[in-house]
Amino acid sequence: MKVSVIIGGQWGDEGKGKIVDLLGADYNVVVRYQGGANAGHTVEIGDKKYVLHLIPSGILRDNVFSVIGNGVVIEPAALIEELHTLNNLGIATKNRLKISKNAHVIMPYHKILDVAKESGTKKIGTTGRGIGPCYVDKIGREGIRIEDFVDVKNLKSKITTHVKEKNVILEKVYDLKPINVYEVIDNFMGYREVILPFIDDSLAFINAQMKAGKSILLEGAQGTFLDIDHGTYPYVTSSNSTSGGACTGSGIPPTKITSVIGILKAYTTRVGEGPFPTELKDETGEKLRKIGFEFGATTGRPRRCGWFDIPMAKYSVMVNGMTEAVLTKLDVLSEFEKIPVCTAYKCGDTVLDSFPTDIEKLNTAVPVYTELPGWNTDITHCRTYDELPEKAKEYVQYLTDNAGVPFSHVSVGPKREQTIPV
Repeated sequence: MKVSVIIGGQWGDEGKGKIVDLLGADYNVVVRYQGGANAGHTVEIGDKKYVLHLIPSGILRDNVFSVIGNGVVIEPAALIEELHTLNNLGIATKNRLKISKNAHVIMPYHKILDVAKESGTKKIGTTGRGIGPCYVDKIGREGIRIEDFVDVKNLKSKITTHVKEKNVILEKVYDLKPINVYEVIDNFMGYREVILPFIDDSLAFINAQMKAGKSILLEGAQGTFLDIDHGTYPYVTSSNSTSGGACTGSGIPPTKITSVIGILKAYTTRVGEGPFPTELKDETGEKLRKIGFEFGATTGRPRRCGWFDIPMAKYSVMVNGMTEAVLTKLDVLSEFEKIPVCTAYKCGDTVLDSFPTDIEKLNTAVPVYTELPGWNTDITHCRTYDELPEKAKEYVQYLTDNAGVPFSHVSVGPKREQTIPV
């Protein structure tokens, strides 16, 4: 039995969905353990492209069972749309997907509150999907959970109570129109009919699978530096996107984890607000964005682009306990003559080779670069590591040596067959 965690090693968008799909063939169960529909995983198989937001990427493998864990916050309409899309594409979900009864539900007022807060003076750069406000209610012990769908009377009562309370905030604090509770109840009765067959005790199911010797793959959303505790706070998401969140978000004990696989992009990107030391606000950054098609799978927002950051990678390796990593989008760098890599930061008169957790210090950090030679060769056709140009292999080795984690695979394109073992 093996239990592996896949995490994003940067600010998300590293290509986790593709790697979960690739490695999923070696696992029996794939579990999504945190985040919500604000994250998008894109997987290309043949001439088809699948964009998943809540359902684990493992659903694309016929022999894999998928679970949406208790750490996920679920917007019912988004989940149902995803179910319909998959079924229309020929991907069966019936009897192949379980939804944790303990997962929390994103309500209409969560989305309205999210947008209202983001329109204020202090912008975080959220997607407006209601993720943060839903987690606030979860921590405040005021949330509605998936298990509430089972009892109609209980569900209607909770919706009525919560909508009444939130309407006071919407009207008095934000001067917004109140929500019609009867419309919410009607919509949720429709959602209930679709979601009810998938609801289960995921904790018991997952642990029974492990006891039976089955292998589990835990799939995270976002990335290390969006973690609520260990990221660039306050410009973070509202859950633990580091490997520690895999245990709390799934119910798997820490002692059962056998490996942590970090996904690192060959350069760096982020969306939303917040510090980004290696960001390129020039034509080079635009070139990276264009070649790498760096636009959000969920929102379509253009991603901010910059060079690979070694101090970030070292911090990510440390906080997640990475045992191995996958380097994605190496092919995007093929058109660059020289490829700078950030090896340290200069903060005033001080040079730091470690990632500063102080947000003010990070805001003033100036990257110190080491320039590596490019390979100027199309590598998308390579199917073995030996086929890569020497300069490309030297770049991979440089990152391995300095980040402190071995790469098990390198991705040279978006398709399954374009991720090659090292």
